[in-house]
Parts: sequence; structure tokens; C-alpha cells
Amino acid sequence: MTTTDKALGSALLLAAALVFTYYTTWAILLPFFDPSSPIHDYFPAREWAIRIPAFLLVVGLSGIGLFLGATISKENRAKAQKARLRTA
Repeated sequence: MTTTDKALGSALLLAAALVFTYYTTWAILLPFFDPSSPIHDYFPAREWAIRIPAFLLVVGLSGIGLFLGATISKENRAKAQKARLRTA
């Protein structure tokens, strides 16, 4: 493992921790603060706390589905090509 791998891993871990902390504060802790509190200025409307993860889930699952479909399609084409070569 190189130092760049460690640095990249550390940066990704830090980013994940920051996103987790921000989202947890936004979605779970914010309702316990008074609506007039200045902390509300740092966060978007609460409806986006559901919309953004739902959108990311749909995009992620679509990407996985497209990848699997493309892989299966390539595999079937390769099998068909081998079968044509065997019969020829």
C-alpha cells in the first residue's frame, strides 16, 4: 500500500464522516432545535433530506442494473459467437 493510497483512503473516510455528520444533524437532530434557531440557516428544507437520498438510490440502482444488463448481453454474445464457431 502506497502513501497515496493511504492519503486517498483517509480523504474518502473524512469525506464520508463529514457527510454522515451533516446528514444526521439535518435529518435527525434538526427537528429538536427551535425553528427560529440560526442553525436552521445551514441546512436546506427538510423535504430534501428524503428527496436527495431517494434520487441517489434510484440513480445507483439504475447504474447497477445497466452494468449487469451490459455484462450479461456481452456474455451472451460471446457464447453465441463460440457456438457459431463450433458449428462452422
